[in-house]
Amino acid sequence: MSLKYMNKSSTRGIFLSIVLLFSLVLIAFPSNVYGEGISVISIALEETSLLELTNDSTKDINTLRIWPGDDFNFKSFKTEKGWIGEKNSQGVMIFTSAQSIKPGESVKFGVKTDKVNSGINWKALDSKDIQIATGMSIAKEIPPLSENLDINQNLKNTGESITAKSVFRTIPEKPNIGSTIRVTGDNFGSSQEFDFYIDTKKIGTFETDKNGHFMTTMKIPDTQIADRAEFIVKDKKGEERKISLRIGENSDRIADSLNIPLTIKGISDIVYRGDFLEIFGTGQPNSAITTEIKTPDGEVINSRTAEIDSKGNWKLDEPIIIPLDTPFGKYSATITDGRDSKAISWTIESDKKIIIIPTSLKIEQGEVMKFNGTAIPNSPIEVTLEDPLGKEIISDIIQIDESGIVKFEFMTTQNSIEGTYTLIATQNKDKEFIYAGVGQLPSIPVNLEFNKLNYKENETAIVTLSGKASEIINLLIIDPSDKPKGDTVSITLQPDGRGSHSIDLEGFASGVYTAVISKGSAQNTEIFTVGLQVGSGEIKINTTKEDYNPGDSILILGDTGSNVLLTLTLIDPNENEVKIIETFSDKNGKITEGSFRIPSDAIAGVWTINAKSGSNFDNNEINVIGTIEGGMLVSAVEIIDPETSYLGKQIMFGVTGASQTVTIEIIAEDGRIIGELSFPASAQGEINIPWLVPQDTEPGIYTIKASDAFDSAKTTFELK
Repeated sequence: MSLKYMNKSSTRGIFLSIVLLFSLVLIAFPSNVYGEGISVISIALEETSLLELTNDSTKDINTLRIWPGDDFNFKSFKTEKGWIGEKNSQGVMIFTSAQSIKPGESVKFGVKTDKVNSGINWKALDSKDIQIATGMSIAKEIPPLSENLDINQNLKNTGESITAKSVFRTIPEKPNIGSTIRVTGDNFGSSQEFDFYIDTKKIGTFETDKNGHFMTTMKIPDTQIADRAEFIVKDKKGEERKISLRIGENSDRIADSLNIPLTIKGISDIVYRGDFLEIFGTGQPNSAITTEIKTPDGEVINSRTAEIDSKGNWKLDEPIIIPLDTPFGKYSATITDGRDSKAISWTIESDKKIIIIPTSLKIEQGEVMKFNGTAIPNSPIEVTLEDPLGKEIISDIIQIDESGIVKFEFMTTQNSIEGTYTLIATQNKDKEFIYAGVGQLPSIPVNLEFNKLNYKENETAIVTLSGKASEIINLLIIDPSDKPKGDTVSITLQPDGRGSHSIDLEGFASGVYTAVISKGSAQNTEIFTVGLQVGSGEIKINTTKEDYNPGDSILILGDTGSNVLLTLTLIDPNENEVKIIETFSDKNGKITEGSFRIPSDAIAGVWTINAKSGSNFDNNEINVIGTIEGGMLVSAVEIIDPETSYLGKQIMFGVTGASQTVTIEIIAEDGRIIGELSFPASAQGEINIPWLVPQDTEPGIYTIKASDAFDSAKTTFELK
């Protein structure tokens, strides 16, 4: 419980006299203290003592604790501005402040005891409640004051108590029933006592300082009604200053008074290997739940606990990934809060074609991000890794053998952005999103996908959505003129975090549209088109360069008729179709497509890009190069990312077919080695590592040489 301020005029007068005379007697009455670097000097008049703490240590002080001897007890106290005092159940006075007492600074406290004290014990602590020093201060008595000295002569109020300039406010400005608030004001009568009211009920008393300022702590009564009320500061003559504030309900009391059911969410009826589950629910506020997951045989394979907050919500701290080797069948989970229990069940099935999971949900900057899983055997799969800003940072086409095993790795750097990274795996018409975190656990972002690129004007577009289980997300369509097409639509996802939405395209004009999906600050976009046709005009395409290394991205530019649908195909030297995509030309007939990338295991030779629309087509040939020695391949491609451009130019080096530790040398045309990197290869013999180009590096042709204990490989790149 907190002690009240001294409010009797005689007591206040004694205390204020101590303040006035403190500087006069300080030298005459040294104290006995036992705290190295910190002094606490105490002077007293009868039962009233004044303590001054001086910080001569090298640490900040935030708390002073004082406790009496066996022969007296604390009755009341006084603090300087910004400090709060409280007496605990053991009789210890605890003075705290958010503003630290810095080395060389001091602070004063006044205390009144039930009788003359023989000495006050004290302890000084920092902001983390770690003891800095401790000791005992023996109070020295002040000589009697001269009868001719009016101890209040300079402290009496010489003007009005409350004027038009008197102002005060509460912190916070929107208090709740039962909450503790700070009340602070200025321009009131100096060194005077005031009462504080809520409407007609007095809830406390405080005193201003010599400048008419005050800061005090008050508690909103639990019996207060949640409504607008008058907060009033009133002097002893009945003059007052007031403000009107709305008092809110006690959020804890609201939740406690409700019978919130025990629920578990985030698990759908059908679950697949590799699924990423964020499990949450509701329960009785301010309690806890325990959840147990059981196999079809009744064996407990996972047990977790979670706290239920004051609003009745709980969530597991870490998401659950269904392991790749989890047996199929029906599973169950039981949750209990100690009073009630609830059981749910689900089935793990096998019709998911792409099943990939991260080997670790969270890694630190500079570590390797690894993904393992399975996909359709003997069919290529494209994997693209996006950073937390949605920027593509690496992409590859992996040829899957008869085992169906998929393995993908990416080496992060110390400059990698912290947050959720998304691996997008696409094989034929199947697509999966896999999440991993750098510096923190991943969370599920919002994603959307249309069932096709182009629609007829009277068709219905089907949008597939994904995000967190049962969350509400917003969908907005932007028309070809960059204006909203209709209102924002709210969509509630299913318990498995998936959902779908139909868009009636009747009345949609021909053109290119953008779908924007959002949840809070998270956002994603997808393009779809309406009424576009295959073209009858000439098609011309080209690439921004002729020679490419494995792992390089390809930017395709071209011209044809306006708003024309096209099919682009990447073909290797053996005439295998590596990747096929649908795209379109804009209203000016321009073609821009950057989705193609040379696979990291690409064979050297002439590759072909075919663009076709109706009966019209065009081919563009490129050279895939890279010197291979002993089965090792090295590539170099410039990283173009506006988010990290401030770092300067960056080159991504890729190595395949390596063993153990690989050394990469960057060699200038005159033979000088201007840079060297060394890093262990992954289990698959791969390395992907960025190199920050020194600012003084001159443009020119540079050779990249990669070497391990057995093989080496070279390639070149042009620095512009």
